[in-house]
Amino acid sequence: MQVRVLALEDGKDSSQRTQSRVFPSKILKFLVLFVVLGVGFFVFSLYMTRYFDLETTLLQARDSLNPCVYERSGLGQWIKPPSNLMHNMSEEELFWVASYAPRVKTYPFKRLPKIAFMFLTKGPLPLSPLWEEFFKGHEGLYSIYIHSLPNYQSDFPTTSVFYGRRIPSQVAEWGKMSMCDAERHLLANALLDISNERFILLSESCIPLYSFSIIYQYLIRSRYSYVGAFDDPGRHGRGRYNPKMVPEVDISQWRKGSQWFEVNRKLAVDIIADTKYYPKFKEFCKPACYVDEHYFPTMLTIESSNLIANRSLTWVDWSRGGPHPATFGKDDIDEAFIKRIVEEKKCLYNGQESSVCFLFARKFSPGALEPLKQFAPSLLGFGESFYQRDI
Repeated sequence: MQVRVLALEDGKDSSQRTQSRVFPSKILKFLVLFVVLGVGFFVFSLYMTRYFDLETTLLQARDSLNPCVYERSGLGQWIKPPSNLMHNMSEEELFWVASYAPRVKTYPFKRLPKIAFMFLTKGPLPLSPLWEEFFKGHEGLYSIYIHSLPNYQSDFPTTSVFYGRRIPSQVAEWGKMSMCDAERHLLANALLDISNERFILLSESCIPLYSFSIIYQYLIRSRYSYVGAFDDPGRHGRGRYNPKMVPEVDISQWRKGSQWFEVNRKLAVDIIADTKYYPKFKEFCKPACYVDEHYFPTMLTIESSNLIANRSLTWVDWSRGGPHPATFGKDDIDEAFIKRIVEEKKCLYNGQESSVCFLFARKFSPGALEPLKQFAPSLLGFGESFYQRDI
């Protein structure tokens, strides 16, 4: 009897020992399965997060930059201008995208050419009310781009033509390569809009001398771009040349001209795509060689002399001497002053003599705004038709 009891107790212990071994094994399998599923879900979540982040990035690029680096669903997305001028592209990326130029010259859509007005400023545009009147009623025929100091925050109202037209900027120093860099950035951003055909560089002190319709027709009909480029044998011309610029630039090719240019789309692409002359000017044209007076005039004379009119469209007064042109304020503005600017010279337009030579003028102080607005309708021709002027 005692043996049986012991056997039963021994059997009981054996069963319990078997159950104790089986139970932990099930738990272990469950834990392994749980870990595997958890890791799988974590990896899947990482993949989906990266996928949607990539999709978001591409969509933002499409909406704001209109680059040519993703699949398009229709022609409209190729020709739609950027809705947001602020972007995160590097200079290399920006120039690469902007330098696209179709080799088929016939556009497969109805293209209305526009003029890109590019304002190179330190900060505010004190003469903006005058420009607002100038642009009024001509929507669809122009684009505006503003390059200001990086820390400047504009306060244009949403109704202004200048609202949201600022591009990513950098510090631009007078006479240094950073000034030309800012101008190239303006051109590159303006080239992202395929409808922009002419590109005019302006400052915050510039004013238009004619109505929008006159200036638009003058530029769109022109066979030439307006870049001043002349051979100055003196110390302010050839005297600034560095022999180390050969073989890319010989002294006989060295040119000087106004910083304030106007170019067509082809030359705009050539300027931002240049890697031949840019390094030479950056290294060997430093004050007292002022690169903004020599780089574009020299490069375009060498590469495309047959496409430039060799004159600027922006009037300035150097008669007072010094390194900068004269600045005009409230007391300088009267009827005789404006007429002197627009009537003082003759020039060639498409090979024919013309009385319309300057389309813009500088430098005007903020105090000149009120008299300029007063004279604008009669003297600056606001509201006047192109066909009423003898070009």
